[in-house]
Amino acid sequence: MEGLTIGGVTPLSTLDFPDALAAVVYCQGCPWGCPYCHNEPLREITDRAERDSASVLSWLEGRRGMLDAVVFSGGEPTLQDGLAPMLTAVRGLGFKVGLHTTGMYPDALADVLPLCDWVGLDIKAPRAAYARITGVSGSGGAAFASLALLLKSGVPFETRTTWHPGLLDEAELAVLAGELAGADAGRWVIQAFRPDGCADAELAAGGPAVFPPDLVTRLQAAAPRLTIATRM
Repeated sequence: MEGLTIGGVTPLSTLDFPDALAAVVYCQGCPWGCPYCHNEPLREITDRAERDSASVLSWLEGRRGMLDAVVFSGGEPTLQDGLAPMLTAVRGLGFKVGLHTTGMYPDALADVLPLCDWVGLDIKAPRAAYARITGVSGSGGAAFASLALLLKSGVPFETRTTWHPGLLDEAELAVLAGELAGADAGRWVIQAFRPDGCADAELAAGGPAVFPPDLVTRLQAAAPRLTIATRM
């Protein structure tokens, strides 16, 4: 089995897979430059991997019966060729598999979707603003192509957007709500920016994002077909 380059493991999480106790495996590597990223050390694939696939699988052997799922996050997990073999091995141990992805590689996502029980898809912005957030031309097209793949696959998922009012104003959030509703995305979670781990000193200095009390109500009126929630 070709291994993953792993930047870290969270042994237990109640937040990263719906209604399940999960471990989270953080994969190295992400070519996008989102300024609010709180996993900056994972952007580069290095030779300083914290864990390898074999050691993680050995550890998971001892967690059977105590964990329900294993979630692969990042960085961007679909960047690495070793993802599919690792998901297969984890499923073989009896765990559900979750994936956190930006959708930057739709073809790679299509390859691993049959191995996933749930996906959290990060949608960064409305299409017109995507490159401003990621620093990469065409990134919005890739993300929305991945959303279309998820909808076709039948795999349970949610879309989520990290929100900092200095990067994405409320009018742009409303545009994004309309785009997601038009795609029949179903559930959308708006996550507040957190300064922890953010390498952008100016953003971090402003502290966490604070949701206006009626934000969801206004967005829900613009996109009644969506189920909209916030997450701190």
